[in-house]
Amino acid sequence: MISIIFGKTKPINYIIIVTFLFVFYWGVHFFLFGRIYSPPQLLQKMLVLGALLFSIFLVNFIVKRNKITGSNSFSILFYALLTVVFPETLLDPNAILCSFFLLLATRRLVSMRSSKETKFKIFDATIWVLVSSLFYDWALLFVILVFAAIYFYGPKNIRNWLVPFAGLFAVYMITKCILILAGNEGFLAEHYQFHFSFNAAYFSYWGHSTKLILFALVTFLTGLLAFLKLGKSGFGRVVTMRLIAFSFVIGLVVNLLKLSDNVYPVMIAFFPAVVLMTKYIESIRRARIKEILLIAAIVVPFFVLFTGIAIK
Repeated sequence: MISIIFGKTKPINYIIIVTFLFVFYWGVHFFLFGRIYSPPQLLQKMLVLGALLFSIFLVNFIVKRNKITGSNSFSILFYALLTVVFPETLLDPNAILCSFFLLLATRRLVSMRSSKETKFKIFDATIWVLVSSLFYDWALLFVILVFAAIYFYGPKNIRNWLVPFAGLFAVYMITKCILILAGNEGFLAEHYQFHFSFNAAYFSYWGHSTKLILFALVTFLTGLLAFLKLGKSGFGRVVTMRLIAFSFVIGLVVNLLKLSDNVYPVMIAFFPAVVLMTKYIESIRRARIKEILLIAAIVVPFFVLFTGIAIK
């Protein structure tokens, strides 16, 4: 049943996922965590919700346009289900906005496979990564992903390696001008502290540590199985999957460096995770096993959610 509904790309799938995220987003804020907002704050939350919902379309666009996955909606389904596993990330607007801009960067990086307008894509990706770092300073590590993409797709052209520095200069100058006009010239020095302090108390709660560890293990396992199935695929697809896997590793590193009370950056690792999970599901040929795994993928997140609520 689930494979029939989400096994194809249909408008109804968008409606289901977007409607669910809309309801779940407000449910997390008002009922799960009991937040109360003033009208200006409510408007801000609505704008952040808009970025979250648009992220769903971005995820689907990236995987379909670049033929990373097949013609199905499993990627957006898994993306929505991960918000159920980590509902606290919906409380952090920086997580949603940082993830949104990283999706824009990823869109440009994976499209480098076509070898068309490579320099423009590198420049755009660098800009989006730098913009995402305005929400989480450690997100600047994703610049490494830009250089990894250059290494994979265009290492022989020396100009490609210089483009990210041009992007850095452009973003710095624009941001500096805006900050001067806003009278907040010290923002960059205050924001880019790159502070790391391991919060043992945060990870001592099983709901945080266990979920994150299981999330990483499941993603690595499905990714490994997906890579084994990619043996006969074209070189371009294998390279793209390597880039996505590397993105997941960087996402986990940033998550560990930044995670603390009221800061939940796990969403930045959602996209590569759902791609790896989708590739694994697609590799399963037996319809019954695929259906069982899809049912489990839906039931388990809600079980984790309600277990966390019951423990509280």
